[in-house]
Amino acid sequence: MDHHSLRVCLTFRIQSLSDAISRMHMCVTDLREIVFVIQSQSNSYHVRQAERRREDLLQQTQSLTQPPPLVLFLHSLTDNEGDWSILPLLPYFSLSFGKNSSWLVFLEEETKVKVTKLLQILRKFDRRKEWFLGKPLHDEESTIIHHYAFAENPSIFKYPDFSAAWALSFPLVDRLANKVKDDPLKSDFTIDLKHEVALYIWENGQGPRLTGVPELCTESEASQAAQHCATTLSNLSPLCGDPVKKEEIFVAVKTCKKFHNERVPVVKKTWERDASLLEYYSDHADPTIPTIDLGVPNTERGHCGKTFAIMKRYVSEAVPKTSWLLVVDDDTLISLPRLQMLLSCYDPSEPVCLGERYGYGLGQGGYSYITGGGGMVFSRTAVMKLLASGCKCYSDDAPDDMVLGMCFNALGLPVTHSPLFHQARPEDYSREFLNHQVPISFHKHWNIDPIAVFNRWLKDGLTSEIPQKFMKSTKEEL
Repeated sequence: MDHHSLRVCLTFRIQSLSDAISRMHMCVTDLREIVFVIQSQSNSYHVRQAERRREDLLQQTQSLTQPPPLVLFLHSLTDNEGDWSILPLLPYFSLSFGKNSSWLVFLEEETKVKVTKLLQILRKFDRRKEWFLGKPLHDEESTIIHHYAFAENPSIFKYPDFSAAWALSFPLVDRLANKVKDDPLKSDFTIDLKHEVALYIWENGQGPRLTGVPELCTESEASQAAQHCATTLSNLSPLCGDPVKKEEIFVAVKTCKKFHNERVPVVKKTWERDASLLEYYSDHADPTIPTIDLGVPNTERGHCGKTFAIMKRYVSEAVPKTSWLLVVDDDTLISLPRLQMLLSCYDPSEPVCLGERYGYGLGQGGYSYITGGGGMVFSRTAVMKLLASGCKCYSDDAPDDMVLGMCFNALGLPVTHSPLFHQARPEDYSREFLNHQVPISFHKHWNIDPIAVFNRWLKDGLTSEIPQKFMKSTKEEL
């Protein structure tokens, strides 16, 4: 080989080696380049859950020869109560971590992460590019909770299942942060955050779509199907001890005369039997149900006057004293045994307001609230603080759930979200999303057989039939 040919060959090999090293640097990710954000909440039970998740992450990293990653709690990053909606926080993430980090990885309190497998996955992606990674969900039909988006082909748009964890590369975080700063968030309502985050990132086709990652899973950790997974999930109902006794839950059903013969019979045929203390509140006293007329006229929209009257009755001597108040609509379908299990995780001496959380105006301050149709659960302490504050309806037909949200926000008492409550029908949620849930409630009778829906989704054995092994192991963990 002559000198020229040798020089060309060496140059080619050096260039090839340089390219390989360059490609390696594009994708090499160590733990210091990952910022984990646990989508935590300030309620004491959820703080304990988040602390357990952080401890698990950090314990795994001790066996690796790398410094530990940052693990942040979403609820404690700033004083803004609306931080759970994530988009307003993007400038903070960009400014605080953008220079030295490659990935922002979000996970829920119940999301179990295998750190080494997650690292292997992230290394497959060029960290210098914009990436939006997750387990894809899609709608089978256009749905009210997504404002009937993509009505012609609902399944075309993919959004992440937060339970499986999801990730943003920092080039994408940085660009979105500038967008948030330059063009303030306008959406009035935050309803289904995972769908709304995906829409914001997609930017009507200008931004990246979600890239599905098969190793981000919602399988049970013990499942054979989870062997390839970097994330797993427990699909058991939350249980932190003995289920709350049904005598500790006072159930208030809001109804009106025109629905006495249509909706009330459904309640009686499905879940009423599981209640120990239940009253129907109406604009008409009907002794055959029976209903109680609180002296508040029925309103076509919003039931603020009625709900505040219920709360005043709840703390009076007119009804037995209980730790918990559940307020539902007459077309709410709910599993009270599952609610009894869930409430074992909460302390009724704390001001608890629990259910499916929505937001209003969170990009500009705003407030969060528990949407009424899925059921609103209040500790007695929360009701007492609310009534003592003097906060009240601006009119009887104001939306009760939103007014309550404003009141709790003014008191500095955050509402607590549970994805097991549902403001809409099962048909309105992704099948994959419901597959890893043991739901507590659904809402609306529109175009469905509500009794069949209850029997399929919410009917199960009494709490006394919960396997003792599960109860024991859960108690030991907590």
